[in-house]
Amino acid sequence: QVQLVESGGGLVQPGGSLRLSCAASGFTFSGYAMGWFRQAPGKEREFVAAISTSGRTTDYADSVKGRFTVSRDNAENTVYLQMNSLKPEDTRVYYCAASASATTTMTRSNYLRYAYWGQGTQVTVSS
Repeated sequence: QVQLVESGGGLVQPGGSLRLSCAASGFTFSGYAMGWFRQAPGKEREFVAAISTSGRTTDYADSVKGRFTVSRDNAENTVYLQMNSLKPEDTRVYYCAASASATTTMTRSNYLRYAYWGQGTQVTVSS
């Protein structure tokens, strides 16, 4: 069955870094765009970053541009989110997701385009 398993979350001080990983199985990973979204309690899920099937195109929310980097390894069926210069407002649960239909910047940032979701990993930025 389809599985997306995130790891790498935790507690970090402001200005610090974390690298999230998302291991995929049960579907043809290289045929899916991958996205990262985040959500705070009681708030809507928001787009963070996405990467095309080949990895050649990446998209970022303005709030993380220049600080976060999304990448993928199709041989390892894994997508990554490198997060640098973390801020307290980055504190959220982070989810990875897979989409077979998101082929443009606009669609890759739309969580409704994603069919498969991981369970989420908590990122807390605090001193």
